[in-house]
Amino acid sequence: MLEMVPKYYTVEQKLVEEIDGEVFQENQMIPSERELMERFGVSRITVRKALDDLVNEGYLYRIQGKGTFVKGDEFNQDLFQLTSCTEEIKKMGMIPTKRVLDARIIEADKVRQRSLRIQEGEKVFFLRRVYYADGQPLNLTTTYLPICLFPGIEKYDFSVESIYDVLERRYDAKITTATRTLEAVLVKSEVAEELDMEENAPVLLFRGITQGKISGAERPIEAFKSYYRSDKFKFFINQAK
Repeated sequence: MLEMVPKYYTVEQKLVEEIDGEVFQENQMIPSERELMERFGVSRITVRKALDDLVNEGYLYRIQGKGTFVKGDEFNQDLFQLTSCTEEIKKMGMIPTKRVLDARIIEADKVRQRSLRIQEGEKVFFLRRVYYADGQPLNLTTTYLPICLFPGIEKYDFSVESIYDVLERRYDAKITTATRTLEAVLVKSEVAEELDMEENAPVLLFRGITQGKISGAERPIEAFKSYYRSDKFKFFINQAK
């Protein structure tokens, strides 16, 4: 007895075939749910199941309030390369912009005291920004910088300035290495809103500590946390035998 192929799978396979055949180009919006329902003669539930699967498999991505689009390879970053997000966006041939959500001096909590090797009661510069490439949000990053190393850092306009550029030019700090952890998480309301995503969509969460040389001594100079849109951004590793 032949097993019937689920209707949503038929819709998926046809859309994949058209994406691979470039009937739909990268970043092109695909037909609406209603149009797909009429085209394939299926229910809205069936269409949504097919689209959800294609989003999860990396063929499509959604922009809240706008529609569903074909995912491309334009946003890529080398996991082993230590450069600022601004520089990465420039390398992709896109225009980087930043929006500051919060910038202030706060007392370091115990986690930042330990990771930045600073004493209880010392302060850090707290900076939260959204990075954009050609106007599309890519990540939301929270950064902590020790005030004892970078006095006056709060005076810079980080909606324009690059943190690494300021640290190197103004404070003679040489960026050396960074330790990063990577995990997949479901985005919550605040981050989802800033990244123009639906709540509980998957994102890539990076946490890290940047090391740098100041006055000839190497030490932690930055702690950061970054939420990257997994539907628009890919990371790669170059390997050699």
